[in-house]
Amino acid sequence: MARKSILVVDDERGQREILEMILSGEGYDITTAASGEAALRLARERRFDLALTDLKMTGMDGIELLQKLLAHDSSIIVILLTAHGSIDSAKEALRRGAFDYLEKPYDRDTLLATIRRALQRLDALDTEIISASPEMETVKKMILKVARSTSTVLIRGESGTGKELIARAIHNQSPRATEMFQAVNCAAINENLLESELFGHEKGSFTGAHAEKKGLFEVADKGTLFLDEIGELDISMQAKLLRALQEREIRRVGGTRPIKIDVRVVAATNRDLRAMVADGRFRDDLYYRINVLSIDVPPLRERREDIPVLIDYFLKKHTRNTSRLIRGLTPDARAVMLDYAWPGNVRQLESAIERAILLAENDLISVEDLPLEVRQEARPATEGAFKLPAEGISFEEFERNLILQAMERTDYNITKAAKLLGLTFRTLQYRLEKFGIRRPDRKHATDEHDEEEE
Repeated sequence: MARKSILVVDDERGQREILEMILSGEGYDITTAASGEAALRLARERRFDLALTDLKMTGMDGIELLQKLLAHDSSIIVILLTAHGSIDSAKEALRRGAFDYLEKPYDRDTLLATIRRALQRLDALDTEIISASPEMETVKKMILKVARSTSTVLIRGESGTGKELIARAIHNQSPRATEMFQAVNCAAINENLLESELFGHEKGSFTGAHAEKKGLFEVADKGTLFLDEIGELDISMQAKLLRALQEREIRRVGGTRPIKIDVRVVAATNRDLRAMVADGRFRDDLYYRINVLSIDVPPLRERREDIPVLIDYFLKKHTRNTSRLIRGLTPDARAVMLDYAWPGNVRQLESAIERAILLAENDLISVEDLPLEVRQEARPATEGAFKLPAEGISFEEFERNLILQAMERTDYNITKAAKLLGLTFRTLQYRLEKFGIRRPDRKHATDEHDEEEE
């Protein structure tokens, strides 16, 4: 596992050196900055897992740096160091997205424990969310940030991207982890029954209500309620949900007694709720109520590094409880799966693997075992393919040279180089760090140049 990278920011040289000595001794990769402005420049050149910054600094202070760091890279974990008189400012930083703050004078053990807690929670997500892409690393860090809050969260993403998995991860990383997690698909339940499902009903309140029933809001009290496909709610249910969120109480169908609830709501949608608000199909007041915090989940086609690890994960998962001895995929089958766009995202990929395991006649899954839609979009192996020299190549060196060419052609503008290579900004940023590609000293970019492109 790669060493975690930490950016230490303090305008006092002695403090920077002490922190660098302590953290380097724990095996972290440390970079220091003497000002918020210098820290921001460094963050634009490479990706950091965590930033440890003083709150009070000349020039850009810790709050402003926090905001600009998160605007540039929403996945970075920020911890602030503050004097006793600045506690209110530190608490404001928590509301703005900081992970935690430490009050000076802090001891070495407390400092290390806070950093370990932040980074270990990120590592724990690796067992819940299988990924290898920088895009999903960003999502994981956002999960850690929103998990500490009690505010509602809106998860946006296409069908099959794993929105419920992310909702469960938010619950598991939150102080409510020991309480109930309840999920309901708003599109799967008849609107006449959904009110009873969410709020419960009293005995005799309608035909078939032979006994009182608690709704999911009551069942999930002190825990988390996940409302999947919230964009499918009709306007009347939207009003009732808004009232429950605002008043923190519900009434059962047929009941008159208000019931207090303490529920953290996480909602998800694959629709453009802002467009629905503009069209009058979704209440604007409910939209702003559920969109206090948001997480955007990229489709699988935009995080292709995840496809190989997901293939291997689902192979193990679906062969574990079967008698089939499937060792893996043929090279051609793996190439076809890596090349496919996966419009149904992770859910479609898992289904394809499960189906292939059942159909495979040998111990390796072949192209013929894959679903028809996957095979039909596969390009011939020789179509536009790079010709492999007889003596072979170093693939990593080949990739590094391509990236270097793209960076030099665009004057080290990451956004433009990413477009040339068909990569996302985050993916290229990850590759630059992996290969240690930095802008030569003679070609320093201006901050405005990067801001303009992003």
